[in-house]
Amino acid sequence: MSDILARICGDKRRHVSDRKALRPLAEIEVAARSMPRPFGFARSLSRAADEGFGLIAEIKRASPSAGEIRADFSPPAIARAYRDAGAACLSVLTDRPYFQGDDSHVVEAKREAGLPCLRKDFTIDPYQVVEARAIGADCILVIMAAVDDVLAAELCATAAALDLDVLVEVHDRAELDRALALDAPLIGVNNRDLKTLSVDLATTEMLAPHVPADRDAVCESGLKSHDDLRRMAACGVRRFLVGEHLMRQPDIAAATRALLHGAEERAAS
Repeated sequence: MSDILARICGDKRRHVSDRKALRPLAEIEVAARSMPRPFGFARSLSRAADEGFGLIAEIKRASPSAGEIRADFSPPAIARAYRDAGAACLSVLTDRPYFQGDDSHVVEAKREAGLPCLRKDFTIDPYQVVEARAIGADCILVIMAAVDDVLAAELCATAAALDLDVLVEVHDRAELDRALALDAPLIGVNNRDLKTLSVDLATTEMLAPHVPADRDAVCESGLKSHDDLRRMAACGVRRFLVGEHLMRQPDIAAATRALLHGAEERAAS
């Protein structure tokens, strides 16, 4: 585990401990059971990928490496722009110390756009899975670099019991092999090296051939253009998670359309 990931996970464990003291698991479970049925994150992504490209568009205010990404930050407005531009799903950062996120951002974004939402956080305790369901998320993130195999399986089992999808994130072949032992169809390949923070799309090109046909690879990090999506499609990947690039654009909807459709769409609009 990289130093930054270890620090974030250490802080997250303390955060979860504090949350448990304020709101016991039994109370969270009552809230989770009262929520409507999840939308079907993986299913929505697959439908979009079958027709072209399945985009998970991310709502992110800041990051540890970039600092503040967008000053005029309104989760409902951003979610609406993504929906109108053709995103299949949303990814919403909820970590507060490192990403300036909040659980309310999931609630606001889903209410406005009506799209399936990934609660993107550092999931290191089953409590957080129930918490995600209680705020209306449809999918959780499990980062293999942050958890051992026993905890990863427990997180996935908890999600399955709540009808939540799981995006399992990997960075290399060893993590991919571990992820494939889990009952989770979505395999996110993060092109960012956790040690150097450098990004290389070749990571997806290297790992995608090892993702079996009964799993769906999702390319994460470093995607900035329609040509990047076409490059990934050449190795069989048609599902993508894009955040910082879109969040930096003055016109998020126009940038999302250009990413999905390229110059032809820009010329027609």
